[in-house]
Amino acid sequence: MKVHNLAEQNSILNQFISEIRDTQIQKDSMRFRRNIERIGEVLGYELSKTLNYADKTVITPLGKKDTQLVKDKVVICSILRAGLPLHQGLLNYFDKAENGFISAYRKHENNADDFEVVVNYFASPSLDGKVLILTDPMLATGKTLENVLLGLKEYGVPKKIYIVSVIGAKPGLDYIEGIFPENTHLWIGAIDPELNARGYILPGIGDAGDLAYGQKL
Repeated sequence: MKVHNLAEQNSILNQFISEIRDTQIQKDSMRFRRNIERIGEVLGYELSKTLNYADKTVITPLGKKDTQLVKDKVVICSILRAGLPLHQGLLNYFDKAENGFISAYRKHENNADDFEVVVNYFASPSLDGKVLILTDPMLATGKTLENVLLGLKEYGVPKKIYIVSVIGAKPGLDYIEGIFPENTHLWIGAIDPELNARGYILPGIGDAGDLAYGQKL
């Protein structure tokens, strides 16, 4: 798996990442969602440089101009509910993309630290021969992505898989590297060193879904 860690070079992305981490700024859920969306836009722009392009002639009011446009068919597939702002950021740039959605959540029995990932809803177009952009804002243990990959097999075989995440933990990256195809590319805003006992990223940001849309029962 090829990892593209945008934190390795300074950019305006640092501002958006720092704000979603900040406990004071996190209190504004609308700003939190918008920052995740903007991170998706930055990651989508960087990702777009590696897609396949084809020549096209554009007719202007005063003549013609040859240019290169993306020729890959793209499917953006996001994990509900935390993935929605990130999905929108990518869709702002890949406005012709098809869309898929997956419901996945952690199930802690009796509030124990151990958990299983429950996937109970899929909606996806055919993936055959297309570029699959799989979004998961917080790549913690990697178990959610593992279950999603298994569930998506019935929708076809993409020609290439991109994973887009805001923040990931090193153990989670190591885990999915042994699960996804070798030519998978991960585009990520920052990588944190470890997980706590409940599988949350340290220092991370907390629960992205709750911060974006409110606490759940």
